[in-house]
Amino acid sequence: MFLTIPLWLLNKKQYDMRILIIVIHNKIKDSLINKRWVEELNKHPDKYDVHQLYEIYPDEKIDIIKEQKLIESYDKIVFQFPFYWFNCPPLFKKWLDEVLTYGWAYGSKSGYKVSGKKIALAITAGIDEKEYGPLGIYKYNLKQLTSPFELTFEYIRADYKQFFAYYGIELNTSSEWIEKSVPLYIDFLDSL
Repeated sequence: MFLTIPLWLLNKKQYDMRILIIVIHNKIKDSLINKRWVEELNKHPDKYDVHQLYEIYPDEKIDIIKEQKLIESYDKIVFQFPFYWFNCPPLFKKWLDEVLTYGWAYGSKSGYKVSGKKIALAITAGIDEKEYGPLGIYKYNLKQLTSPFELTFEYIRADYKQFFAYYGIELNTSSEWIEKSVPLYIDFLDSL
């Protein structure tokens, strides 16, 4: 006797293994590292699905239901963005405010649709890593500065993972420096 597995179930298993990468960069065409990461991710459509918020919502009017259904479809989600003004791009903050709604992400018996999903941040930071910390210019390290994201995702019961950061692009714009980031980022994603 042979056991046959429906094709849709096989595709679902493959789909569940892919990682949703939500890219939040308002000037991606001018970017050095974020643009390069997106190029690399797009070479592997069997592993990564790239969702660029500023491209999809140039008017910044977010389709909340569409975003919620998208999040529900993945077990692993990474938010990729440049770190500036010690925070995320404004559309990411708006996305968090509008998509993580009461009754869907938290606060009711039918909420917590993000519960258990692995969520991580992938950050490009222009300044050298040593400048983030008690002896550096900015006093706080990136873990401290990103703690509101960690708390947000823990509040909605997601499985928040350690972030990935690539530092120093303002100091070194060489193609070697940029290319060095690519395998490090891919290794981080594959470890989720």
